[in-house]
Amino acid sequence: MAISNNSTGLRPGVCTSSTRPTAPYEGQMIYETDTDMVAIWNGTAWRYISATTPTNGTILQVVTGTTNTQATFTSSTPATTGITATITPKSTSSKILVSSSVGGCNKQTNDTGLDLWIYRNGSQLLKVGANIGSVSSGSQTNSHASVLYLDNPATTSATTYAIFGASTANNNYALTQHQSAYSVIILSEVAG
Repeated sequence: MAISNNSTGLRPGVCTSSTRPTAPYEGQMIYETDTDMVAIWNGTAWRYISATTPTNGTILQVVTGTTNTQATFTSSTPATTGITATITPKSTSSKILVSSSVGGCNKQTNDTGLDLWIYRNGSQLLKVGANIGSVSSGSQTNSHASVLYLDNPATTSATTYAIFGASTANNNYALTQHQSAYSVIILSEVAG
């Protein structure tokens, strides 16, 4: 096929990272307006191309999630706080910086506190907070918790991170997002 004189060259499909073609063909090229990157479908995954390889530490994308729905914990078994977000890394060498601000941490009874964990795709990664708001007496202890963790998921598949919580004492109430306080989770893909 000849390119005419008035042609502007190759024109990839234009979309965003969330509106990519659902049934791409091998070799299909797209330009993502939200990431400002060009990607080619290799038959199994989108592969990004750029003029230079991002240097280690470069932030490639950021995804956030928020909630102000109260979560109540009456067991020492971890359960979701509702604080969650999903990111699809562009490279298996990328790391994901998980940062979260958990608002409305509260205990409703004596002798309990709130424990917090980071989960990835439904599996526990690590405990990030212990006995938040725990004091020997009194109730309605309100506080705030911050979470920061650099994870290496080694995947280009969609990856969901969530904050889980639990009461430090079974049958005693611990809460997050108490009185509609907002919590947020921020996932940043870091070139590795």
